[in-house]
Amino acid sequence: MKGAVAGGCHGALDKMYETLELLQRRHNVRPDLLLCCGDFQAVRNEADLRCMAVPAKYRHMQTFYRYYSGEKKAPVLTVFIGGNHEASNHLQELPYGGWVAPNIYYLGYAGVVRFRGVRIGGISGIFKSHDYRKGHFECPPYNQQTIRSAYHVRNIEVFKLKQLKRPIDIFMSHDWPRSIYHYGNKKQLLKMKSFFRQEVESNTLGSPAASELLQHLKPTYWFSAHLHVKFAAFMQHEANSKEELPKATKFLALDKCLPHRDFLQIIDVEHDPNAGDSLEYDAEWIAVLKATNSLVNVTQSTWNMPEKNGLHAKWDYSVTEEAIKEVLEELNHDLKIPCNFTLTAACYDPSKPQKNMEPVHTINPQTTEFCAQFGLTDINDRIQQAKEEGSGRGECEEEEEEEMDSTGSAEEPSEYNTDNSGLSSFNPDEIMLDEEGGDEDLSTCSVDPSPDHPPEFSTSFSDIRIMPDSMAVSSDDAMDSNNEELEKSGGSKQVEEKSSTERSLKRISGDENVNSGVKKIKRRNQAIYAAEDEDK
Repeated sequence: MKGAVAGGCHGALDKMYETLELLQRRHNVRPDLLLCCGDFQAVRNEADLRCMAVPAKYRHMQTFYRYYSGEKKAPVLTVFIGGNHEASNHLQELPYGGWVAPNIYYLGYAGVVRFRGVRIGGISGIFKSHDYRKGHFECPPYNQQTIRSAYHVRNIEVFKLKQLKRPIDIFMSHDWPRSIYHYGNKKQLLKMKSFFRQEVESNTLGSPAASELLQHLKPTYWFSAHLHVKFAAFMQHEANSKEELPKATKFLALDKCLPHRDFLQIIDVEHDPNAGDSLEYDAEWIAVLKATNSLVNVTQSTWNMPEKNGLHAKWDYSVTEEAIKEVLEELNHDLKIPCNFTLTAACYDPSKPQKNMEPVHTINPQTTEFCAQFGLTDINDRIQQAKEEGSGRGECEEEEEEEMDSTGSAEEPSEYNTDNSGLSSFNPDEIMLDEEGGDEDLSTCSVDPSPDHPPEFSTSFSDIRIMPDSMAVSSDDAMDSNNEELEKSGGSKQVEEKSSTERSLKRISGDENVNSGVKKIKRRNQAIYAAEDEDK
């Protein structure tokens, strides 16, 4: 089975799908599945723009709304996780996953599904230690704190994933697992991104929670994005017992979806030829959700997950084969995920912009149906109840100044001693925003849809690379070899270019002039959100 993997697409769905179409037309390569590693930006309308953690001047509608409305349909099954630049109110409707548009599926806060027998898992958001042990308490309308904390990874999602015992084929996270850079060409990485050096040398770059999952799940493939650089690594895992066969993970981080960037990768994945073409539930994951349902927390209170330390009567929530069998019987052995996408918000209309549209807290029928089917807690319904009962005072409204500052310094120590999931050094690819939110106005948005006529890609095909049967990362790379072409380590033979129309399969693109004439600003993803201003 051929799969395509994309870094953060930042709402540029048209470009992503046009890239795949061009790939098929020119090279007869047609992926069966598209995976996206966060920053998907499923923005339906102006209210969704307000719920995206970027400065107001960089909130642009892009093209997702056309797929949400039904004007367009994704030409390939697309599965994605959330990042740190999302319409959080939209994704929050689907905490256990669901369809955000026909043929486009969100994995939820954490999730595992199957496609053609391939087991695909993922965790949304980025790691921040000061929110890690809280519940999912946020709901729209967000304030300056909750618009960010809404996409921070929580310990309960990591705990659920750590209950899995069966092998995972593909796993996605937005931020990198901490320490993964030690298993690839670190020298080349630091040559491309010298400002990573301090974090790499202190081993604080990336997510410790994702690293924990990597060591536990040991998937065949792990894909990430977030740091805006392409990087490959190969991690050989130690066996937990003499009976366990050695496992290894092929890691690949992808760049953002911009011209002249390696944002898309093609891989070949072993699959079950007898499996159907539908996206399916994973029976073990459903059983884990049922087993851990009592742990759901929708408050800001911090707490640790059960562990074997004498303080908890139960700490092992992994499931038995009998529990998995019960799930199969509940579903009559039909694991197909129903195509029950439902519109839950008005869709953006370019002819009738509504710049004052306010976000509301919505309970999605997909989540209601899923929870009813498997006896799970509807997190959003629980938040609504807490709000009505007064126990959730301030959680969904403008909150009073809390004792916790932006670094969580007044909070109990986390089980992790740092909270950098990304960058503490200056990154020219990032837009930095004061944590106080001084230059971010949640009450306004800039509605600037992408052009109806996308750029012509036929003369600038340079954004895709095909990966062979395995992501070849040599042992020399893992030892900081002098290979100057890590970006070309996917195994594709590079063909010398004679003209822009004779380029080999690498990336797709148009013109890019990201750094020229850009006013120094604050917040992540500078190159992404500055690009449109520069085009004007």
